[in-house]
Amino acid sequence: METMTRTTETMNVEQLSPIAARPGSARMRDLTPAQRRAVMFAQQQVLAARAAKKAKDERQAALNRMWQEEDSAQARPRGVAHAQETAGETRDVSLREAIGHVLRELRTGDRKTLREVSEKAGVSLGYLSEVERGQKEASSELLSSISESLGVSTPQMLRMVADYLESTQA
Repeated sequence: METMTRTTETMNVEQLSPIAARPGSARMRDLTPAQRRAVMFAQQQVLAARAAKKAKDERQAALNRMWQEEDSAQARPRGVAHAQETAGETRDVSLREAIGHVLRELRTGDRKTLREVSEKAGVSLGYLSEVERGQKEASSELLSSISESLGVSTPQMLRMVADYLESTQA
């Protein structure tokens, strides 16, 4: 019985598919050694493609679960800032924090990851994360690039920031 080896696993050729060429069958006897190797290679490629698709599906399912958890978390009150607002106190929010809040809301609303936005905007992932957390101030060019990568014009994004600032001070 022939087997094929793939990095760490050994698979039985007969178990690959119902139509696979079996040793001793007329099909297998008619093949040259080079053709047999080609068949084995094609079968390995099919297995690799199936494994890659399964891994991709699992990653997508994990992302969907993360988004659902995030959506349910948004429905619940959000930590200290929300508690202060409900207690009747107003919280001073810096412009840097407001910009970061709006950018994060836009990104999560579109279900995009930091990596996707950073690559599209041409900004490092760490820097974009710091901007969203209100730890870094982005230049006007970077803000324009980030907002465009989120599908919003810079004036629209700035209006959203102004609205957010008004809502926190009201």
